[in-house]
Amino acid sequence: MAENNQKTMMKDLTTGSVPKLLFAFAMPLFISNALQAIYNIVDMIVVGQVIGGTGMSAVATGGNILSILNFVVMGFSGAGQIIIAKDVGNKNYKGVRKTIGTMFSLLLSLSIVISILCFFFRDALLQLVNTPAEAYSYTMDYTIVCMTGLLFIYGYNIVSAIMRGMGDSKRPFMFVAIASVINIVLDILFVAVFHMEVRGAALATVIGQAFSFIYAIAYLYKHKESFGFDFKPVSFIPDIHTIGRLSALGIPMALQSAAISISMTVVAAWVNSFGVISSACAGILNKLNMMVGILSMSLTTAAGSMVGQNIGAAKYERVPKILGWACASATVIVTIYVVVLLAIPKTIFAMFTTDASIIDHASIIILPSIVGAYGAASRCFAFGIINGSGNSKLNLAVAIIDGVIGRIGIAYLLGWTFGMGPQGFWMGDAIAGFMPLCIGGVFYLSGRWKK
Repeated sequence: MAENNQKTMMKDLTTGSVPKLLFAFAMPLFISNALQAIYNIVDMIVVGQVIGGTGMSAVATGGNILSILNFVVMGFSGAGQIIIAKDVGNKNYKGVRKTIGTMFSLLLSLSIVISILCFFFRDALLQLVNTPAEAYSYTMDYTIVCMTGLLFIYGYNIVSAIMRGMGDSKRPFMFVAIASVINIVLDILFVAVFHMEVRGAALATVIGQAFSFIYAIAYLYKHKESFGFDFKPVSFIPDIHTIGRLSALGIPMALQSAAISISMTVVAAWVNSFGVISSACAGILNKLNMMVGILSMSLTTAAGSMVGQNIGAAKYERVPKILGWACASATVIVTIYVVVLLAIPKTIFAMFTTDASIIDHASIIILPSIVGAYGAASRCFAFGIINGSGNSKLNLAVAIIDGVIGRIGIAYLLGWTFGMGPQGFWMGDAIAGFMPLCIGGVFYLSGRWKK
């Protein structure tokens, strides 16, 4: 395959205006992530309005369990994205092809294994997170349906990571738009019209992800010449050297994702022990955090890909500009969010439920949400440099310090030791969000990212 054909889906992020490239790359990611957040929020809104607090608790708890199941694909797809970005930066197109084939075969196989294992241990998972008794049946329905769709969730993340590593954020937006529209329509249809309860919300999500993944594969196969991957069976045979490259970065990133997911689940389990109302409030907080997180994730992903390509091309002088623009932009938008939240909190809470007891109690999530929002903005700088440089040791350090020592430790101290209860748990979780900035800041100042 000619080299110029391979480049057509690969965008060079090492030349041109830094802010222009950053925003052009981040905007489709932001819209994609926003669409994902919207259909997750629609899940909560439809379930909350139709079923009530027990349904909201089930979606919140089931969502926490699903985030644990996703830690492998989040780590390895993130690693693949950085490896592909570096290979594109130094024009190693053979390496790009090997990474694509290995990611597909390795991660899709793992998704099937994880689904089977978790199905057999489903009761233990629900008991582990202290699922409220009133919401146990709903949570089980939600979790089982999501387990069956794990293959499609993994598949979509693989395709998106590959395209982002190539510098293309527009096609992943197209793929997720399909999932979002299908999910929103089916959410309303299954829950509000067909009265399939929480199971319907989960099924809408899985069907949306399935259509998105199948369409993405069909699209890339049709354009395989410009994509740079031939989709022949032999190309999916895992390459030992590539597995080593993916594992060196993917295992620490997966452990980081797992540590954060598990620590958040531990915090959620503590919250659940205070009853359905606290669990429902946690669901609202999770959705608000998701809205802010999509901003951080979009700019972090864009910054990581740009940093990866520029390090691969040895254009180190562009790295501080990329990180500065990403962090400053996130901070400005987070400030707008904070102003809106402070101005109309009950209006925002009422979007999710009509239960007055939940709306009145939800005021305690305002401060944790604000602190968490600025923590999310700071992660643009931290993970932009850590992930962009492909430093696996630092990812492991972040996993331990942020996920275990920070999140669980501070949450326990505030919630149990100081007797703040759920608000203390949420504040601990929010404060821990600044830990990556401390680690990433020291790493950046050391200059070791250039190596």
